Amino acid sequence: MTKNNGGRTHVIVIGGGYAGVVAANRLTSRDDVAVTLVNPRPTFVERIRLHQLVAGSDDAVVDYKDVLSEKVELVVDAATGIDRDTRTVSLAAGGPLRYDYLIYAVGSGGGAPQVPGADLTYPIATLEQAEVLRRAVAAAPADAALTVVGGGATGIETAAELAEAGRTVTLVCGGQLGSYLHPNGRRSVAKRLAALGVTVLEGPGAKVTSVTADAVRLADGGQVRGHLTIWAAGFDVPDLAARSGLRTDPAGRLLADETLTSIDDDRIVAAGDAASPSGMPYRMGCQSALQLGPHAADAVLRRIEGGRPDAVSVGFNGLCVSLGRGAGIFQFSRKNDTAIRFHLGGRAGARMKEFVCSHTIKQLTEEAHKPGARALKAKDDTREQRVQDARENRPVHAA
Repeated sequence: MTKNNGGRTHVIVIGGGYAGVVAANRLTSRDDVAVTLVNPRPTFVERIRLHQLVAGSDDAVVDYKDVLSEKVELVVDAATGIDRDTRTVSLAAGGPLRYDYLIYAVGSGGGAPQVPGADLTYPIATLEQAEVLRRAVAAAPADAALTVVGGGATGIETAAELAEAGRTVTLVCGGQLGSYLHPNGRRSVAKRLAALGVTVLEGPGAKVTSVTADAVRLADGGQVRGHLTIWAAGFDVPDLAARSGLRTDPAGRLLADETLTSIDDDRIVAAGDAASPSGMPYRMGCQSALQLGPHAADAVLRRIEGGRPDAVSVGFNGLCVSLGRGAGIFQFSRKNDTAIRFHLGGRAGARMKEFVCSHTIKQLTEEAHKPGARALKAKDDTREQRVQDARENRPVHAA
């Protein structure tokens, strides 16, 4: 079908995650703009709680009626293509939907393991994957050893959550534990994991080279035996942009300028994990998504008004990691996302993590009821220079 919006400008947002929802809500500030959100699931997924879903302490979903403006039309379907010539989005079950402007906020998923036996692992990057893993963990004997691969935030949180629930866990980092963290914060995390009984394997020798039904083999020749192997290493993005003839960066993110506008089409704006402004994407996560989403919406609204959008400005406060229900860490950072020596740990860190999770939903709700509620200010004063320094020899992947 082709949308008929009574002469209003129609904006389609592809992706109902943190960036997509806040962008869609913000767009409703104009009555002459019709907004459609296309998402393959009927509920909003709290990805930052998926490790809790696996351990059984949260369901990690929120009804869209609680976070999405009633002015936004929700289409539960998967986008399969973008036709720039006809300005339409093809859908798996319905469509096509016609747009005047499009916000590309397709998000990210788990990085597929590039090792023999990858199909024997349990990824945790999506709701469906986490639900499968939860059932597998529940079915495993109480004394079964579990292996978590990935030393980043997701791997740490998953290992800690399962260990606190009484499981025997080995965390295979494939490198350094919590590479983002300052050494002070890393020591704090290592201490907490040790207290929970988690065995942590670090260094280049702890890189997984293959997986079998009951073990992972490592680069140093060793192996870790376990009943389940949970894969929490890396993220990738959907290939919708590349399949639709839009240029992407090497990781498949949509290439955009500093206003988040596609370098191929000024009616397509990127947001969230799948956005690559100037080929220098921000760290994936809800912290950047909740800033990129409003910027993307503002860029579209400015273009509707006939103006040029402002350059994106994203500033970071740090990284919040739960270490079970009883502890956590908030690693403070500079606005350019560089960790500093200060962190908040223990029970205070756990309370901060829960505040972040709850406040994230609150921010979406506020934008639904009062579009434009999120004030966006210039924060990272170093980005302009870094972008200028990196303009030459930036790899671009043609679709």
